[in-house]
Amino acid sequence: MSKEMMSRRNALKLGALGVTGAMLSATSAMAAAPTEKEVKFDEEYDVIVIGTGFAGLAAAAKAAERGLKVLILEKMGRVGGNSVINGGAFAVPNNKDQAAFGIQDSSELFIKDALKAGLGINHVEMLEVIGKRAQETLDFTIKCGATYQLGKKPTWFGGHSVNRTIVTSNMSGSAIIQPMAAFVEKLPGCKLMTRTKFDDFVMSADGTSVVGVTARTNYRFDNKLLSDDVENKSGEKKVYKAKKGVILASGGFSMDKVYRQLQDPRIVPDQDATNHDGATAGALLKAFQIGAMPVHIDWIQQGPWASPDEKGFGVAPLLTQQGLFVKGVCVDVRNGKRFMNEMADRKTRADAQYVILHQDPKAFPVAIGTYNTFDEQIYAAVEKGLASGVMKKFDTLDALAANYKIPADALKATIKKYNEDAKNGVEDEFKKQSLKDVVGKEAIEMKGPFYAIRTVPKPHHTMGGLKINTKAQVISGNTNKPIPGLYAAGEVTGGTHGASRLGSCAIADCLVFGMVAGESI
Repeated sequence: MSKEMMSRRNALKLGALGVTGAMLSATSAMAAAPTEKEVKFDEEYDVIVIGTGFAGLAAAAKAAERGLKVLILEKMGRVGGNSVINGGAFAVPNNKDQAAFGIQDSSELFIKDALKAGLGINHVEMLEVIGKRAQETLDFTIKCGATYQLGKKPTWFGGHSVNRTIVTSNMSGSAIIQPMAAFVEKLPGCKLMTRTKFDDFVMSADGTSVVGVTARTNYRFDNKLLSDDVENKSGEKKVYKAKKGVILASGGFSMDKVYRQLQDPRIVPDQDATNHDGATAGALLKAFQIGAMPVHIDWIQQGPWASPDEKGFGVAPLLTQQGLFVKGVCVDVRNGKRFMNEMADRKTRADAQYVILHQDPKAFPVAIGTYNTFDEQIYAAVEKGLASGVMKKFDTLDALAANYKIPADALKATIKKYNEDAKNGVEDEFKKQSLKDVVGKEAIEMKGPFYAIRTVPKPHHTMGGLKINTKAQVISGNTNKPIPGLYAAGEVTGGTHGASRLGSCAIADCLVFGMVAGESI
């Protein structure tokens, strides 16, 4: 077993938490959360928010706007978590730009698409809230200073029936996070602290309500293996009181090498992910320990648009999902043939890629297209991808095929058939919906030049987490009722997206329910 593989000690410590659907509140191996009788509070606030991503900042902004005194805790040295490095794509059903371009959409169609991707196990009441409030939420972020490429035709993401995704001005979540963080810090009574790690909840004297948190200031994150970070003792201990409650917005656990493998043993410790290093399960496990109900914990989404030629999220997802996948093709390098609908939902595509990679771990599928396949919004990313080498440019298909060792004649036949179907308006064998936009033209311009990226799925979004209701209250597994004083929003929650989240719906989910939490608490 490699040095990165979890030890028997760690497996035993966390094993009780690796069983999907188990009631995790009664794990005797863990110490109970302290009560208010056992601590002395250093500071007092109305609301404490854990995390500074989309959900945390939206919650803090809404709570502070109501005149509440808010403390926001972030364990890392910078704000934003995964949100600040995400692709900046925000699914907004029935948005104003859709109306301007004559695109027919509705909350009902959005929910239908989400259910198809989520294999029907989504909690529909959560999707209804997103569908109803997404445009309002977009407007709120603009009020906070977020910038988008508005006035343009919305982008089409895989699994959606129509173009409904608004993209930020810089194609990054930072165009939302940085202005919102500045907005929040200027609000009266709002305090944001980085390098301050949430350690545990503080419960009421009778143990039924959340009344505060314990934390460590001057904390230095350096442990990239253990979900509960037990071996990192850095920082000074503090206890903060929350008179109205705590909002958990700590994100997912795709970088938690122990906990993610307990849920899905196929995700080995050295597998790269799209997340930042701090995307671990510690805060989630603490919520389970005080009785929070788990939902869909072992559904971990893989991003099928990532590349093995760069670490983490990188630039490939922009170039594939908003470029090569839309009008181009993705082929099996062993035979030059397509093997999936490049615009299907993420799970469908990742599963198709894994069929190939399980047969030959080095046979990374290659996405191929021409310059016309790229959305104009990502032209700058094209140059970045070429400069980094994650994307390559070829004058001919023969040169491309030779570089990736793809049978040239088979590749040419694949693209010829693909172009003929697109040009004639014939539904292709994989029922790719985005080709209806290129009827009468070549989808891939045979004059070239041709662009290509090697692809691989990477753990991207953990679908499961805490069960919340439509008021963002965390539900107890013991009583099936809200845990007083505990709210949650964003990727730390589960149920909304079912088995697999539609692309560009994370921003919508996090921001909408962050707002709801800030309004409800």
